[in-house]
Amino acid sequence: MALTPAWWRAADTDARRALLAASLGWMLDSFDVMLYALLVATLIKEIDMTPGTAGMLASLTLVASAAGGIIFGIVADRYGRTRALIWSVLIYSVFTAACGFAQSVLQLAVFRLCLGLGMGGEWASGAALVSETWPAEHRGKALGLMQSAWAIGYGLAVIVTWLVLPRWGWRAVFFVGILPAFFTLWIRRSVREPPIWQRSRTVRVAAGQAIAEIFRPPLRRLTIWVTLMNACTMFAWWGFNSWAPAYLELPVEQGGIGLGAGNRTWILLIMQVGMWFGYVSFGFISDRAGRKRTYVAYLVAAAALLVAYASTPVPAVLLVLGPFLAFFATGYFSGFGAVTAEIYRTPIRATAQGFTYNIGRLASAVAPFAVGSLAETRGFRAGFMIAAAAFVFAAAAWTFIPETKGRVLE
Repeated sequence: MALTPAWWRAADTDARRALLAASLGWMLDSFDVMLYALLVATLIKEIDMTPGTAGMLASLTLVASAAGGIIFGIVADRYGRTRALIWSVLIYSVFTAACGFAQSVLQLAVFRLCLGLGMGGEWASGAALVSETWPAEHRGKALGLMQSAWAIGYGLAVIVTWLVLPRWGWRAVFFVGILPAFFTLWIRRSVREPPIWQRSRTVRVAAGQAIAEIFRPPLRRLTIWVTLMNACTMFAWWGFNSWAPAYLELPVEQGGIGLGAGNRTWILLIMQVGMWFGYVSFGFISDRAGRKRTYVAYLVAAAALLVAYASTPVPAVLLVLGPFLAFFATGYFSGFGAVTAEIYRTPIRATAQGFTYNIGRLASAVAPFAVGSLAETRGFRAGFMIAAAAFVFAAAAWTFIPETKGRVLE
């Protein structure tokens, strides 16, 4: 009797390696990026930042990641998915470590900007790599598993911060971020380009032509709505998750609920468990029930749970609500790679995925700054309410996006 599920055995060795590479890259991307959110409360004290400035730096990273996603989407279409993956991992690893050398807010901003370029590039190349190597009937499951690695990376960041920060300080936490760079050696040696991309090399499309194609009928209307939908989900996710660690830790007089670093760690770790199950379950459910129904259900539940989460300061209630909120408020990301892979043809796929995903991220870059600014004047709860509203708008956008489940890639 086989110990692995049938859907896993339906893919070949190259597909499994591609999934492993993309998953580890995404996990380590999360690990590096979320270190900043976990250190915000410390950085506000150590280098004299206001919550508004801290939010602006988080927004700057998202702006850079939008540019990185578009650039590396083009690189992945022209030079290969694995090459783009390798370079994106190297960039975000090196500049995460560089954050540990920052002596001012300006220097930290420069390093966060460069880190964002690599962060945005990883998703575009990894999503295309997995989409093109897995069978259509299991594509959602594979991408769900890849996306679930974000929760693992976030959890690792929580643990590393908890272990390293009290002993060696915030700079040492950032230095740990160099470790993902060594992962690229395995990618280069073991992961091959998808056969469908290899065959498409005879049909090269210039970057400008690829962008023009996704904005020509019949794709134009769909591209706009998919991008707007993703922008709303990204606004909501970053608006909440950029500030959730600080909200839990900061004292009441600074807008938080004063749980301290220790209690915050446990609440965040429990949330990552819910997040992981949300990512994985979305892939299975959407492969059976469809992308559209699953997306809308997750987004509506996320909005309701975020309102409830922001309305109570009771630690026991937050501990219970946290994993359910994380389940619904992040699981839908597993569907975006499948939906966009099923909309766009191979020669422009990574470019289109990088554009639609990261223009959404660019629009969402205002979220950390908006929530941080509201925290200074009206408290974090008001900021979290606008994130909940963004979830509702994202669900409404699906009125204009068709079902794509089961489409064979062109």
